[in-house]
Amino acid sequence: MEPLFKTFLALHIAGGVVSLLTGLVVLLQTKGTAQHRRLGRIFFVSLTLSALVAIPMSFLHPSYFLFLISIFTLYMLFSGVRTLKRKTNPALAVDWALTGAITLFGLTFMSLGIYNLLKGNLFGIVFIIFGAVGLVFARQDQLIFKGRSQYKNAFLVTHIQRLTGSYIASLTAFLVVNNRVLPGFVAWLLPTALLVPLLLKWSRKYAVRIQK
Repeated sequence: MEPLFKTFLALHIAGGVVSLLTGLVVLLQTKGTAQHRRLGRIFFVSLTLSALVAIPMSFLHPSYFLFLISIFTLYMLFSGVRTLKRKTNPALAVDWALTGAITLFGLTFMSLGIYNLLKGNLFGIVFIIFGAVGLVFARQDQLIFKGRSQYKNAFLVTHIQRLTGSYIASLTAFLVVNNRVLPGFVAWLLPTALLVPLLLKWSRKYAVRIQK
């Protein structure tokens, strides 16, 4: 069992390191260029590998957080790519399945947050924040699928938000695992606090609102 876990761990680390490096470049460079797309594919594949192998790892060495954060990351990655491929076409079963998964994730994290707060553990706030983000994305999906988005190019805005969200999740996991200085809750929320303002800036820059 241990050799298998070590193999998964090596793949998880390798994928995580590559995704962090390529993802940073993708975030900072001009969107839509050939290099952006090329590095974006490397980022997608490497982070998908890292998140996928984390699922069996979470069972070999039980960790409900590792399992849930992996599901969250995979949702961000696949929904971000799916929305760009689908564009304005109707949502398929796979799209609804992804939305159902993130809804379950959000409700699970919200429940864990409330449970921890009732136990006097303020770390429950972190779970609630991540759960709320998941539910917000699920609601966005539903509006887009039903043709009720406020943006003409909702597929592009969603792509930017989801892929940036997957990078935030990856950076959060890296910081939490390697943190030796910051308080726990700070390590958990720092990537979100730093990158969400940029995410909002890019969303406003590229969004085309529907005129009413």
